[in-house]
Formats: sequence, structure tokens, C-alpha cells
Amino acid sequence: MKSITTNGQDSNIIVGVDIGSSKICCVIGKISNQDNKLKLLGISTVKSAGLKKGAIIHRDILIEQIDKVMNEAEIMANIKITKAILSITGDHIKSINTQAAIALKRGNETLGTISERAIKLNDTHQVLELAQAISLPMDRDILHTIPQEYIVDTIEQIKNPIGMTGRRLEGRVHLVTAASTPMNNLISCVEELGIEVEGLVFQPFSAGLTTLTNDEKELGVTLVEIGSSTTNIVVYHDNSICHSAVIPIGSSSVTNDIAVMLQISVADAEKIKIKYASAKSSLSSEKLQINISSKEDIIKRTISEKEISKYVEARMQEIFQLVIREISRSDIKDPLTYGIVLTGGGAQMRNIKALAEENLNVKIRIGIPKGIDGISSIAEKPMHTTPLGLLLWPLEAKDYARTGHSNNTGIDKFIKSIKDTIEELF
Repeated sequence: MKSITTNGQDSNIIVGVDIGSSKICCVIGKISNQDNKLKLLGISTVKSAGLKKGAIIHRDILIEQIDKVMNEAEIMANIKITKAILSITGDHIKSINTQAAIALKRGNETLGTISERAIKLNDTHQVLELAQAISLPMDRDILHTIPQEYIVDTIEQIKNPIGMTGRRLEGRVHLVTAASTPMNNLISCVEELGIEVEGLVFQPFSAGLTTLTNDEKELGVTLVEIGSSTTNIVVYHDNSICHSAVIPIGSSSVTNDIAVMLQISVADAEKIKIKYASAKSSLSSEKLQINISSKEDIIKRTISEKEISKYVEARMQEIFQLVIREISRSDIKDPLTYGIVLTGGGAQMRNIKALAEENLNVKIRIGIPKGIDGISSIAEKPMHTTPLGLLLWPLEAKDYARTGHSNNTGIDKFIKSIKDTIEELF
């Protein structure tokens, strides 16, 4: 075996680390100079430990697992990791839609006349800075600032207003905020390993990059990423994010239900869930009996596959009801043409598509990763969409918060925004 390159990452290498409550996955990709395509070089997955519902509960154990997964991916890709992009989730993540506007008229015009002028890049930055200058509690930070649309005077749904003329520029954005402590703790765990953190990405935003088509995002679709301890939702319409949310229930709730009902260990319940559980009980067998007795049991205990699936169906129905509630909050008047795309590890459950179609009454498809070379046969499952999406994030994300322009925080940013606006007006 060749020795691992020790001179650090070159600029064409992207590393993503998806840190979930059940699994940690590290992916290494390379951008080709010829055609700008992304190729997967290495992927590794280890069992997660020290993390619960997106919050760190045992730091040292989590650092050990992150180190392990990175080492395995480094060996496969033959590259030494020096920087990485991380995924984040947790019920501390909240999102809101906000907007701001600036006047475009010149200040030195003859009194009483209103002139129009061409919109510059700096104008869009100013509008986005103003839009994210909201009053946040001390313990929260902005994670993403995603532009939705610009309005020049009365013309709506403009994606890029630069060069257009008008008197007033308005920007509408989708803001994602997160608690500072979980974000800082996650970053410090990775930095302790000598790795520079290039960014934090809300998990479903990452999954959407490698799962959804432009048509779906344009005409309306909801991405539902079912993780272990959370279910993440993003609603797209007019090629922009309208709503995102975290539901604090995931597929591990199904495992816990089986463990409690059958009085067996969580590890045994997980094995039964993966091997036998069906999200729709009517599609499972009444005759197939599963042995659930442990060594301590004197009498042999069995349960039918159908009975197990009833527990699973009840919990998945609850998750889907919460999904419907979140979609209704997105305040979109048009129906979502492409319905719902299910992804994440929980989307691998047997017959989940059938149950979702019955409960949600819309078109459903299971989202698998695409758009990256070299993933066939090794990384083609719904559980791989988030880590692989991290590789596409620096190339495709439309996030103002990560461009480097947005470096003011809190009250300083607010004062600077107002000062800029006053200078623009006079």
C-alpha cells in the first residue's frame, strides 16, 4: 500500500463528516479539473457514540469515533484530511422567513426628482445583511441565510437582480438559527483532532443537494430525511427553500417501542426491526414467527412478523402526521407537484413508501444519492444522501452566511446595517 499523502488536502479535495445519533459517516471527494465533476474517493461509516438527538453527551467517546471514521476514509482515499465540512441536526435548530429592503435612488440628485440606478452586488449583500439582522437570543447564532427571491420595485420572483434598474430592492430569505453551544461543541470535537472545520450544514439541506432534481425544487417538493433520533424536513418551491424544521422523533423510536413492548434489549430490538419490520403491517406475514426469548427465559417466546409491524406502523404514522403539520406551516398556496421524497436511514424501512402514500395522500419516492461519480454499489442507499451532499455543498449551496461577507454578529451587525442604509439614502 502507498503511504498516505502527508502534505494536506489540495484545493480539489472536499471532505464531509455526517455526525448522526446512530452512525458517523466520513466521505472524501475530488473535483476533476477537466469537467468539474465530483468523484468519490473514500467512504467510511462507524457506529455513533456520545451523541443523543444532535447534542453531545460524552465528548471523549464522540471524538474517538470521529477519529476512527476519518482514519478509515483516509486509508481508502489515500489522502490526509486537514479540513472538513460537518452536518448538524437537533431540535434546537429553528427556521424563519424574513425580508428587508433598501432604497436605490441616488442621494445627490436634484431635489424632488427620483432616479433609478443599476443594482450592484453590494446592494444584494446589504439587503441580505439587513434581512439577517434580527434580534436573536444571546445563546443562538445564524446557521444559514438562504436567499429565496428578490423584488425590484413591484417585480417579484427575481433570482439575480444584479444589473437591473429600479428604485427599491427587497430581499426575502430563509434563516436557519441554531443554539450556539451544540454548534461550538461539535466544531471543537473535530478541531481537537487537528482538523479545520470549513462549515456546518443542516442535514436535510445537504441531503437535498444529491437527492432532488431542479424540476422538483421548482414545482414544489418536500424532502423528509428520517434519521435515528430526528426527522428533518425541507419544503422547496420556486427553486427556493420555503420552510425547514426538525421533528424530534426518528427511527430509533421504533426500536425503543419494540424493546419496551417485547421486554428485550435495544440491540435485539434493532436487529428485529431491520430483519422483520414492515412500516405497513397489512403487508407483513401473520404466519412468520420470530423467536424473542433470551437465555434467561424458561418458556420460549415468539411473536408474529405482523404483530411487530403493528408497533412500527403506529410510530411511523405519528411521524407522518407531524410531517403533514410542518408542511402546512410552509404557507404555500400551490400544491407541491412532486409530493414528498423520503430519504435518510429511516427511509430504508420495508414498505415505508406504501405507508407514506396511504397517510400523506401524495406522490412519494425514496431519495437515493446521485450526481457524484464512483458511488455505484458502495454508497447508493438513502442513508448516504446527507454525507454525500456535504461534498456538493461548497459547489452548489446558495448560502449567504457561508460566503464570508457575513462576518458581523449581533448588535454590531445591526448597527452596521443601519449605518449602510443611511449612507445609501443620503
